[in-house]
Amino acid sequence: MNTATKNYATITAGYWAFTLTDGAIRMLVVLYFHILGYSPLEVAMLFLFYEFFGIVTNLVGGWLGAKLGLNVTMHIGMALQIIALLMLTVSDSMLSVAYVMLAQALSGIAKDLNKMSAKSGVKSLVKTAKDDPKLFKWVAVLTGSKNALKGVGFFLGAFLLDLMGFRNALLVLAAGLSLVLITTYVLLPRELGKAKNKPKFNQILSQSRQINWLSAARFFLFGARDIWFVVALPVFLYEKLGWSFSQVGSFIALWIIAYGIVQALTPILLRQHQPTAKSASLLALVLALVPAGIALSLMQSWPPSITIIIGLMIFGVIFAINSAVHSYLILAYADHDKVAMNVGFYYMANAGGRLTGTVLSGLVYQQAGIVACLWVSSVFVLVAMGLSLSLSKINIHQKLPIIKR
Repeated sequence: MNTATKNYATITAGYWAFTLTDGAIRMLVVLYFHILGYSPLEVAMLFLFYEFFGIVTNLVGGWLGAKLGLNVTMHIGMALQIIALLMLTVSDSMLSVAYVMLAQALSGIAKDLNKMSAKSGVKSLVKTAKDDPKLFKWVAVLTGSKNALKGVGFFLGAFLLDLMGFRNALLVLAAGLSLVLITTYVLLPRELGKAKNKPKFNQILSQSRQINWLSAARFFLFGARDIWFVVALPVFLYEKLGWSFSQVGSFIALWIIAYGIVQALTPILLRQHQPTAKSASLLALVLALVPAGIALSLMQSWPPSITIIIGLMIFGVIFAINSAVHSYLILAYADHDKVAMNVGFYYMANAGGRLTGTVLSGLVYQQAGIVACLWVSSVFVLVAMGLSLSLSKINIHQKLPIIKR
């Protein structure tokens, strides 16, 4: 195994382990605080700082990654996640809204530092050349496998909550991630991702038109998912359909696992053709029809369990392909020496979309129910489609990266 492949494997393994804890802690918080009597909007607000600080982290974290190295920012993220997990092990009397929001803020910083570092690290292992689509495959595998593992994390969180309770589950997750932190810190090179020319702080905002438009499209794409996914769906399944915690966790886990598998297989599904902004626009148009179709079916009193399961599986397949296309485009557009900053700016928009979707998930569900969440989701996807059209005249194949050998 050559050095580039070894580093890619180490980055991917660390990303997998972190993602398990990220999915588990989200499911633990949603279900446990619903048990404690929190309303859907209050549960959504617990994630407010998680998403808000994700925006800040991606913006500043890209600059830090370019300045200090991606190895450093990745492991700062892991350490903060361990602290966030341990903070939630206190007694119920101490779990005030403000305290949990603070713990989730650390978790949000941790997650986006880790994601920015991992995805930027892949770009740092490639060099520019023409007409080679290998970057698409590597990015799809990293992103898809991560999302599949996040699905396992959702299941793990619900399973551990049933098996050993809230606090013991958190302790197990913290111990496992501590071992991973030590291992990956030893294996990864210290200079990974450092910019040759140290970037100035005032350069953190993107000056690239294509990255700006792609980031705006990402905002609405992921906002569209989280409007129904973060709070509305688990509460609807538990409260309205009478599912158990394990059933809720298992369904969401299977959805994310399938979503991740489709992401990883996207290069094959697209027959190895390198995607363009037109690909993203077309996929968004098709995607927008799905939540609208689910909403109409529920309004016609179709069986809700079957409608939700089938409809959201279709949504997941199309969304996964669209997300994989986006993940490739940002790395293809990114400048090698500023990759961490470009990716950080892009995922800042991603975090902003998740923040908006999270708040709307609790607010819209509490005021109008799951059908309204689905309609708003459809509108968001249509906006993402319109923004993607602005990129269609840019020739992405003028500068294609390949893996260093």
